[in-house]
Amino acid sequence: PLYDALTDMLPYDRVADHLEKGGIEIAPLAFMRGRTLDKAFVILDEAQNATVAQMKMFLTRMGRSATFIVTGDASQVDLPRKQESGLRFARRVLRKVEGLAFVELTGEDVVRHALVKRVIHAFEQEESRGNEGGMGPSIGAVPAKKWHKEEPEEEDGQTGADSDIVPPEA
Repeated sequence: PLYDALTDMLPYDRVADHLEKGGIEIAPLAFMRGRTLDKAFVILDEAQNATVAQMKMFLTRMGRSATFIVTGDASQVDLPRKQESGLRFARRVLRKVEGLAFVELTGEDVVRHALVKRVIHAFEQEESRGNEGGMGPSIGAVPAKKWHKEEPEEEDGQTGADSDIVPPEA
């Protein structure tokens, strides 16, 4: 999708030229570790699938003259259920940090086929009634739970190191 978006804005030859000369760099999130990105416009796309650790790592790569944009759809998280989305976490903990802004789009902002708006509206109506269709609650619908590692005691009184992570007991 990123290449498609670039060629929607610029002719293919210009995009290819910028990529070849390094004016545009597309890199996996893992390649950001240890770098400082200065004099750059940086986009983290599909951020709903970044872990909390990856989000922190990404946001702390910002150099003095950089602009960072984080995009994602918090209703389409593909992480394992017990792993919180870095996008959701960042929205919750960074909302009041000076210098950051959050823009939330709705179905009204969709610029795809007209049916897409109606599909989104129908899903949102059903989700507002509490039916999440097996995908878990919508962002903000339920406060984040803190997870802890349950370590059963072994015969010698020690705890197991490879136990599952489980939600706290209610």
